[in-house]
Order: sequence, then C-alpha cells, then structure tokens
Amino acid sequence: METKNFIVTINREFGSGGREIGFKLGELLNVKVYDKAILESIDEKFHITDQQAEEIKSKKFTWWDEICDLYNRIYPFPGEFVVGHDETQTATSHDLYYAEAKLLRELSEQESCVIIGRTGFHIFKDNPCAFKIMIIANEQYRVGRIMERFNLDEEEAKKRMVKADDARENFTKTFSNRSRYDARNYDLVLNVANYSTDDIAAFIAECVRRKFQL
Repeated sequence: METKNFIVTINREFGSGGREIGFKLGELLNVKVYDKAILESIDEKFHITDQQAEEIKSKKFTWWDEICDLYNRIYPFPGEFVVGHDETQTATSHDLYYAEAKLLRELSEQESCVIIGRTGFHIFKDNPCAFKIMIIANEQYRVGRIMERFNLDEEEAKKRMVKADDARENFTKTFSNRSRYDARNYDLVLNVANYSTDDIAAFIAECVRRKFQL
C-alpha cells in the first residue's frame, strides 16, 4: 500500500513503556511524535494547564451531566471545535476531545506521525493510512517501571497504575463507546514485558515499513 503520509497510533497501559516506545519509533521512522504536548496549543484556547486537562478527562460523566452542560453553555455542534469559545467558561471533556481530535487530523494531513494515546485508534478508525497499536504488559512489569520512574514504593505504584488505567478506560469509553482493551480496535497488540523498548520499537518500525511500503 503506497501512501504519502502514514499515522501510527499507540494506546498503552500505564507503566508498559508505551510512551518510550512511541518516541523511539518516531526516531526510527524519522517522523514527529505527538502525545500530551498536543494540549499546549489547546491550552491557549481554554486557559487550562495539562494537569487540569487530565483532571477534566478523568472525571466520570453521566448522560444527564452532559445534557445539562451542553444546554447551559449553548454548545453548538457535537464534534466541532469552537474557535469562539467563551473564555470565561470551563472546558469540558467534550471540548478537549473534539479540539484534540481536530488538531490531530490536521497534523496527520500535513505529515506522517506517531500519536501516543489521545484515543488515536478511534480518531483514525476509518483512515486507511493509520496503523493502530496497543501496548500491554503484566502487572509486575508495569509496577516495577512505575516504581522506578516515579520513585514510589510498590503499594503507591499499584494505586497510581489502577487510577491511571481507570481514567484512561473511562475517557476511551466516553468518546469511542468501546473499551481500549478490545483487540479489534487495533492492527497490532503487543505484550512487551519480555522485550526491551528498543526491540519493540524496531519490530513496530519494520511492520510499518512493510505495511506502507516505505
């Protein structure tokens, strides 16, 4: 399959090393990598920090919460990023999702890239130029990485892992109506516990080159 631009989306379990793999993959393919930094351009519209954005996205919203919010803020069209957003209002999870999705689609039209998280598998679900990946690992491996990265004891590392996984799953289900653990979302699901991040990145890079005849 010949294509000018390609998109690699990486969803991952917290502590699996998916982010590290994503950046190594970007180096191997010589393309840009987009992750949380994508929020920086959105912050200018909503005047929020990365931490505030993550808090908004981790909240559990009921259908009534969303209906009331949309009505009170006179939200115009689902799925559209509103440039004229009232800066006195608080950004909602829907605001952030639609803004990120629109920006990521625009970036992918300009150049090939690797996208880490941001429900990339759903945003590009109908894009034939997207290669969608899920990175998983067993609990022992993930907890060990979290302990090392954040200098936490085992108990605190497990708590952080569960909290992050729950937040990501809730956000994914809210906007894609699917579990991020559903293997049918992806072209490739990898359990990385027994391999180095270098080896995994190299393997994915070869898969991408073959798929897109690079």
